Formats: sequence, structure tokens, C-alpha cells
Amino acid sequence: MKRLLPLISLVVLAASCAPRTSARRERTDSATLTKRHSSKYVGPKRRIGVVEFENKTAYGSRLGSAASDILVTELAKTGRFVVVERDKLDKIMAEQKLQASGAIDPRTVVKVGQILGLNAIVTGSVSEFGVKQEGSEYVIVQSKRQTAEATVDIRIVDAETGQVIFADSGTGIAKNAKGSVLGLGGRGGYDETIEGKALRQAIVQFTENIVSQVSKKPWTCRIAGVRGDSVYLNAGPTMGIEEGQELNCFSLGKQITDPTTGLVLGHEEEPLGTVRVTGPLGANGEGSIAHMLKQTGRAPQPKDICRLAD
Repeated sequence: MKRLLPLISLVVLAASCAPRTSARRERTDSATLTKRHSSKYVGPKRRIGVVEFENKTAYGSRLGSAASDILVTELAKTGRFVVVERDKLDKIMAEQKLQASGAIDPRTVVKVGQILGLNAIVTGSVSEFGVKQEGSEYVIVQSKRQTAEATVDIRIVDAETGQVIFADSGTGIAKNAKGSVLGLGGRGGYDETIEGKALRQAIVQFTENIVSQVSKKPWTCRIAGVRGDSVYLNAGPTMGIEEGQELNCFSLGKQITDPTTGLVLGHEEEPLGTVRVTGPLGANGEGSIAHMLKQTGRAPQPKDICRLAD
């Protein structure tokens, strides 16, 4: 019992002492986080690409790539998209000598969209990022707290027209705390994972908005080949296309452009007929085989488009 008296005295002394606090503030913002309500989606999926985000902050360059990787994960989790891997997107852009990050030119989007069969491309940037570190020290107790805040801006670009169809931003906050008693416990050093947590909190705020905006445009796929009455489509089970579904096919005619901006507004379309899906195509069901039910125009050809029939 006598041996415990010195320790008890120290605890009493610590409780009676005011804490000495130190803080380093690099940037702070307020943030309002939204809750996500997810449900299992069944239906056609759209092809979407995510360009590596630009890092506009003073922090390391990894923030941009980390933000785009997180968005790819969140979009894939919705079950509504086939997300083209960024490596594949970067490779196509490099081959075409196109800009591969940040705000890309509308004509670049259209060109990449045609090559990869994309419905939309998401570009973005980490516009703000900051970490606040605070610490409190008592005689025998120490605590360290870190708060990271990130703001991410995104734009959705229509891969057919090159027009920005939606823009949004989100701000996220992530916190952690570590403490020690008599030197035992966490040291409270800088936690790099707090960066990713703040970015994810920012990104999940607009994920559902991306789903909503991209889904407004009718789903389409392309004809990959034709042989007799068999029509091969570049969409299959992996994109939510099932046996028995019917699609209306069209040929794309003259391109319609805005006389002021030069951006593509759309194409003239000629109905070709209706096809019915009879089975999957490819080792993993990337495509499908369809049978021509009714022909109303010229014979279907590769690169013609098809939409789900009402």
C-alpha cells in the first residue's frame, strides 16, 4: 500500500494541473456530411472512365491519384457502372498524345469515348486539403489529436458530345486521437491514412449525384459485328444485359454541332430494326449474341448503336 502512495499523489497532482496545449493549424473548413442509402441495383450498366484528379494543394502529388482511385471504388460499389481502369484510360491517352489528368479538352473526351465505348468521363481535382494537429500534456498523461479536411471537385463530361453535364464538390473531415499514460500507448505521430479517410468522406457526398446525372441519358451499346441474322453486341451479362431482352438499333448519321462552340450536340439517327439477346459472348460475358427480329432499315453494321426497347 505504501508503494502506491507516490503514484496516487501523482494522479491527484495531474488532475489539479491545467493542461498545456499546443496546436498547429494549416487549414480548416466546416463540412456537412451526407448519409448514403445503397440498394442492390439490377439493370444495364454504363461504361464510365475516371481521369486522374489534379492536386491543387501544397500537399504531396499522391492526393490526386488517391482521390480518383477512391471514386473508382465508390462508383463500382453502386453496381451501376463498368468502370474502365485508369491504367487503360491513361494508355489510350498516351497513344493518342492526349492530356491524361485534370480538366481535359472536350474533343479529347469524345475521342477517348469513341475508342473505349464510354458513356461519360469524370474529371476532378483536390482543391483544398489541410491537417490540424493538437496535443494536450499533463504530468503523466499525453494526448494527440489530428483532424484532416479535404475538398474535392468533380465534373462529368458526356463522352459523345464533350459537354460538361454536371459539376459538384464535397468536403470531408476525418479525425483520430492517440494517448499515452506514463509513456505507454500511442505516440501520436502523423497518420497518413487520415488523408484517405478525409478524401473518401468528401467523395461519397456526390457519388449518388453522379449516378443520377449519368443515368438520365438513355443507355446504349454498340454493334461489334454482324453475321447473317446474328448481331454481336459489345454489352453482355457483365453490363447487366440478359437473355431475352430486346433492343432497338439505329445507324448514326450526320454529326450535329453547335455553330458557336463547335461541340457535338448529337447525330442524325436512322432506325434499323429490333434484335433479341440469345446468349452471352466472350469468356466473361463482356458481350452478347442477338438475333434480328425485325428489320426496318438497312442491314446493321459494326459501330451502329442499340438501346433497350420499352
